[in-house]
Amino acid sequence: MKFNIEIDCTPEEARTFFGLPDVKPMQAAVMQKMERQMLDALASMAPEALMKAWVPATPWTPGQMQEAMANMLNASFGRPRKE
Repeated sequence: MKFNIEIDCTPEEARTFFGLPDVKPMQAAVMQKMERQMLDALASMAPEALMKAWVPATPWTPGQMQEAMANMLNASFGRPRKE
């Protein structure tokens, strides 16, 4: 013997019938927090913010800039730093 039961209801009605919680408020809160975090991360990647992080406020002489770049390249290749 075979029985087929067809139920026509919305997802919200089915959730209520089975006693499952409504997670829409939680999803909205999580999405709002994720959006805020993503926008904050994008703001920190703005060219002005990157310039402030990588370039100091004090002006360097060309010799100091060249020495800093050489030290950075030597460190990236594992070469000892020149003193």
